[in-house]
Amino acid sequence: MKRIVRQLAFYVAVVALWQLICELRIWPPYLFPSPLSVLASLQMGFSDRTFLIGMGISLKRIALGYGLSVLLGIVLGFLIATSEFLEATLGGVVLSLQSLPSLCWLPLAVLWFGLTEKAIVFVVVMGSLLAVTINTQIGMRHVPKIYLMAGRNLGAHGLRLFVHVLLPASLPHLVAGLKQGWAFAWRSLISGEMLFVSLGLGHLLMMGRDLNDMSQVLAVMALIMAIGHLVDRLVFERLENGIRQKWGLAGAA
Repeated sequence: MKRIVRQLAFYVAVVALWQLICELRIWPPYLFPSPLSVLASLQMGFSDRTFLIGMGISLKRIALGYGLSVLLGIVLGFLIATSEFLEATLGGVVLSLQSLPSLCWLPLAVLWFGLTEKAIVFVVVMGSLLAVTINTQIGMRHVPKIYLMAGRNLGAHGLRLFVHVLLPASLPHLVAGLKQGWAFAWRSLISGEMLFVSLGLGHLLMMGRDLNDMSQVLAVMALIMAIGHLVDRLVFERLENGIRQKWGLAGAA
């Protein structure tokens, strides 16, 4: 309860400071709108269903792109962790590509797929895949050998060993990779949607810029932040707390 009160007090203070800056007229209203102007833009966007449609389209794309990146990342991370040849070759490539910002994939996506849905999904996958792969690989490498020996002695080999031993034992690292991959995927999605008329939140952001409507820009930014925060709290925070409790780690709720 105290945590909620502190958070509310902090947000109220931020909004009050925001309103105070607006009252000082340091910037004109069209460049620095007031909280009420942004709230009015939010209400208008939901009343005419513009924001609802944008959110729905963006969430559909992120579900597809992030789902593919998780599936491919876990498989690729497992293969690299269990093969010395792949670790010495492909592992170095994955680490090098991870240093590339997701924006670097946009020109390739447009050239390969054109201004299509595939281009946006490709950017999302490439923005998230590498983080999931690296954390899966690290998690597999940190599994105690005694777990593997026990699993093999009990008859687990290949896929069964991965599903029943390696995967559960590497969950702390894997969840960290999934969380990081989600953040990268969400950023990549918004960047990809800003390319062309895609009807997602990124497109609504660019519409606000083109119309010189800073209220809409800030309103869409608030929606992007809110969705990212909700997914983190409702999905990843619960996963992390469950793993802490199961493993008896410090900080368990």
